[in-house]
Amino acid sequence: MDIPVIRDVLEESNALAKENRARFDEHKLYVVNIMSSPGSGKTTLLSKTIPLLQQRGLRCAVIEGDITSTIDSERLQPLGIPVVQANTEPFGGDCHVGAHLVQAALKYLDLSALDILFIENIGNLVCPAEFYLGENRKVVVLSTTEGEDKPLKYPLMFRECSVCLISKMDLAPHLDIDVAQITSNIRKTNAQITVLPVSSKTGEGLDAWVEWLVKKS
Repeated sequence: MDIPVIRDVLEESNALAKENRARFDEHKLYVVNIMSSPGSGKTTLLSKTIPLLQQRGLRCAVIEGDITSTIDSERLQPLGIPVVQANTEPFGGDCHVGAHLVQAALKYLDLSALDILFIENIGNLVCPAEFYLGENRKVVVLSTTEGEDKPLKYPLMFRECSVCLISKMDLAPHLDIDVAQITSNIRKTNAQITVLPVSSKTGEGLDAWVEWLVKKS
């Protein structure tokens, strides 16, 4: 009797991600997958980061992931860059952007006219970390409002990422949180991760973040 063997559920996704990566490499395009829980400030961070990259002559675009709505894409429109919305609701409401969605979004982008492509993933600290999209780097944004314990509760996210941006630093003095403890907990999950405190409101840390992007791209 033949015994059925279930294929690795990630096999098809990884194959598509490799195709994405081949296209990125063909165009020497640097791709950053940004992940976080909802409300950490990813979109605002991008709205502040991209003009700084443009000042350095870098051409940017965003694939905006969400379950539904185009709210975040509309917030990025004033930047005058290509933005493609990738909603998962028509595909079952997945809690992460899949490689197939990235591949579909690429049809709407002129990759030869870009230097950096950001994928703003759907907000949660679990599913997005499990999927390779073909990106060069994964980045996690953790806001000060989330407290110290999230890196210990969701370690895979922090293990998978090259950088953790601790966002909303302007709120830190008003919260009962310990930023040093947040940083310590992040490093307990990934000793190699770069930790950068930032504030999109005050501009704190954005130069260091942009410098990291420029050096890696």
